[in-house]
Amino acid sequence: MLNDLLLQRVAERAARKANLGDARAQWARLITACLPFADAATTELPLRRLLRLSLFQVSVGMTTVLLTGTLNRVLIVELNVPAVLVAAMVAIPFLFAPLRALIGHRSDTHRSHLGWRRGPYIWFGSLLQFGGLAIMPFALLISGGHGTGAAWIGHLAAVVAFLLVGAGVHTTQTAGLALANDLAPEHARPRVVALLYVMLLVGMLISGVLMGLILADFAEVKLVGVVQGAAVLAIVLNMVALWKQEAQDLALTAKDKPRAEFKAAWAEFSAGGRASRLLVAVGLGAAAFSMQDVLLEPYGGEILDLSVGQTTALTALWSAGTLAGLAHAARQLGRGAEAHRMAGHGLVFGILAFVAVIFGGVLSLTPVFCLGVVLIGLGGGIFSVGTLTSAMALARDGRSGIALGAWGAVQATAVGLAIFVGGGLRDLVSHLADSGLLGPAMSTPATAYVVVYHLEIGLLFAALAAIGPLARYAPPAAASHELSRFGLADLPA
Repeated sequence: MLNDLLLQRVAERAARKANLGDARAQWARLITACLPFADAATTELPLRRLLRLSLFQVSVGMTTVLLTGTLNRVLIVELNVPAVLVAAMVAIPFLFAPLRALIGHRSDTHRSHLGWRRGPYIWFGSLLQFGGLAIMPFALLISGGHGTGAAWIGHLAAVVAFLLVGAGVHTTQTAGLALANDLAPEHARPRVVALLYVMLLVGMLISGVLMGLILADFAEVKLVGVVQGAAVLAIVLNMVALWKQEAQDLALTAKDKPRAEFKAAWAEFSAGGRASRLLVAVGLGAAAFSMQDVLLEPYGGEILDLSVGQTTALTALWSAGTLAGLAHAARQLGRGAEAHRMAGHGLVFGILAFVAVIFGGVLSLTPVFCLGVVLIGLGGGIFSVGTLTSAMALARDGRSGIALGAWGAVQATAVGLAIFVGGGLRDLVSHLADSGLLGPAMSTPATAYVVVYHLEIGLLFAALAAIGPLARYAPPAAASHELSRFGLADLPA
């Protein structure tokens, strides 16, 4: 009798433990389903540590919003600086873009007695970023005639400031992504990289909203506070992200360790037609989606009479659209969609986006204009995921750094050139329209912007033509299904 009672209690206790284990498993599955990228965490890289590491992407997103979403509108509309000069300044940071692959390679082969490869690059990149942002507002005010000193001094100081910011952002981001790749195990790397990319967009989204609220009523003192506050916040975020992340390994940074040749690896990757065609499509598409970066906010302010805060908030709309595009593309890729075709879908969304932007401004329909801004982000996100997945497929023999570095270098370089060309073309067409050389029908403030947007539509069609053959002769989707799981599919669609 007593034995039966003890056996019954033991069985009840075992049943309670089993039920508790099932409940914990259900909670774990629920948390994973509700929190995107919760399964990106591993034993080697827990979620808390991974999220802390991703803070360097938040600082990069904040700086990007400041340069392409806030300063260009303030300089062109409030400070009356010529758009071509503003476009040149904003494009300066992209001069370092072609060096991204080289920066990553140098951090791979860094020699140091301290045993750290990525940390020194993140540290010095953060210092460059901080220094550029610290002097930038005063240089811009002098350039616009709102400070004490000759205008050429402000122009020179602004060039130095943008150069420092560009060097800092590209160095920090390249080394930070490489560090994340080092820390994450191989099976989790795609999802870790995806999480870092999403954190970049989250940083842009939050920064766009906050800067829009702060600058709702523009004042020069507020501009100085916003830019220098971003400088302090950037270095704080980067240092928190770097703190105790990289372990010392004196063998990796030994002085006598031979360095691999970057030139030979680059030549091997670029040989052949598929990689070259993909990079051409990436360049055309990136230029098409980015030529409006320096013009979208001034377009909203000059044509639709939007305030500084409202035009800065356009970056938040763009970021939201980009997040939706990432989610859609990754979900489709996870179901076996072909990456090149997915990138083509993004280009089609881009064409529809610029049509909406044009009609929204010409017809004074702000909701249509905002819809176009969202579609620009949506198409750009789909295109980025599709081409990045294609670049991952081109990597061979463990040389993914060369493939992804080439993708990033071409994309960023195309963005910089497109921003400069867009600003210059806007000023040229505006001058022709004001002088009456384009006829009465074209002598409106919207003409210069509309010409640039039509050029972007043409570039999108050219990118479609470049990537089309890759989609036609791509291998079956089922063969690359595992590679296509980019790590963004768990975002809410």
